[in-house]
Amino acid sequence: MLLATFKYDKTIVEVVQDDITKQETQVIVNAANSRLQHGGGVAAAIVRAAGVEVQMESNEYVKRFGLVPVSAVAVTNAGKLKAKYIFHAVGPVWGEGKEHEKLYDCVINILSKADELMIESISIPAISSGIFGFPKKECAHVFLRAIRDYLVKHPSTSLKTIRLCNIDKETSQIFLETFSQSWG
Repeated sequence: MLLATFKYDKTIVEVVQDDITKQETQVIVNAANSRLQHGGGVAAAIVRAAGVEVQMESNEYVKRFGLVPVSAVAVTNAGKLKAKYIFHAVGPVWGEGKEHEKLYDCVINILSKADELMIESISIPAISSGIFGFPKKECAHVFLRAIRDYLVKHPSTSLKTIRLCNIDKETSQIFLETFSQSWG
């Protein structure tokens, strides 16, 4: 369910309450851990919907490149999903230090990777706000700042739609309130 739309130049930012695995964007983002083991939360839902090949490709990625650092993004195919790619983004665990900076960098890296691959549409969950413990309101504020900063600094971005997609009402409402109050 689309809750709100915010525009910056030629890019639309949507706040959506829905299942990220059902999005028809070119990319969906997985809130991942450094080992790319997709056992819980958004990651488990994505692998259930996409198929075991996503976990197998993730395992190969880690064997080849090593653990994915906090704030970094690994890319795999999307298996059975409508998306073309899954970006596995490793957000910070609350309490590890410099969490706001690390989450900001994570969002910037997601958007940069999308531009690198000439992606026009992407769905992103509230990274780190689940089992990693990042407070949801603070998470929404970091997302807002990172997205706005990225769009200002990259006027020729390929991104036409940035969908902030969360399945739960609480997180969706927090993102809606944050973006409604501070976007303009």
